[in-house]
Amino acid sequence: MLQCSKEIPGAGAPQAPWWSKRSGIALCGFLLIAGLYLLTEHTAHLYTILPFVLLLSCPLMHLFMHHGHGGHHGSDAGPPSGRAAGNDDLAATRRSVGR
Repeated sequence: MLQCSKEIPGAGAPQAPWWSKRSGIALCGFLLIAGLYLLTEHTAHLYTILPFVLLLSCPLMHLFMHHGHGGHHGSDAGPPSGRAAGNDDLAATRRSVGR
């Protein structure tokens, strides 16, 4: 078999992350300035959209946050932790306080 013995210079040395190089710092500065410009010059547009974003967030939260308790299947299994409605915590707190 024919093997190539040509080594790639710097292949074994760890490279610095892109944001710590000179061009990465310049890019981060440009993006920061552009972001601040957009924020200061276009806030009027954002304020007109804000009520619609709030109204849209309600059904989106309902859709994406119902995965935690199993949805609306109507089962009569009781609480998922296996204990009663939570009176155990109240009773334990009262015992530790001495009431």
